[in-house]
Amino acid sequence: MRMSHIGICVSDLGRARSFYSAVLGFAEVGGLLVSGDTVDALLGLANVDVEAVYLERDGFRLELLYYRSPGHQGEARPRPMNLRGLTHLSLRVTDLDAMCASIEAAGGKVLRETLQSNPDHHSRFVMATEPDGTRLELIEAPGNPATIPQAARHQ
Repeated sequence: MRMSHIGICVSDLGRARSFYSAVLGFAEVGGLLVSGDTVDALLGLANVDVEAVYLERDGFRLELLYYRSPGHQGEARPRPMNLRGLTHLSLRVTDLDAMCASIEAAGGKVLRETLQSNPDHHSRFVMATEPDGTRLELIEAPGNPATIPQAARHQ
């Protein structure tokens, strides 16, 4: 029928809401609180009490999940790109430098060692992270943002 959403576990719901809204341009479209045996069984966790916030941008829906119980796991660092599962969210931006500054001002990190450019296509790319470590690929490229950008080819 259609894709519903992608979920991201966050350690601080207020900070995540602000980051995804103010920095990345998502709009909040809903939320819910869930708990109980059905949720425990669905998520494979015990004693779940979770708040979900739904955000949208460009027809894409993101679900921020804040686990009041049993809490969150893991460190706020980028996952290796070859680790199975979700690797990153990708966004086209008009001003890469300004977006990087906004990300850092809001508690994220720019992975400056990943900065790449393709002079033939007047484009630049860099990886960053939001405050909980989810990777963000930022692409500054002219033209239709719906087209797939061309990376520099190495021979």
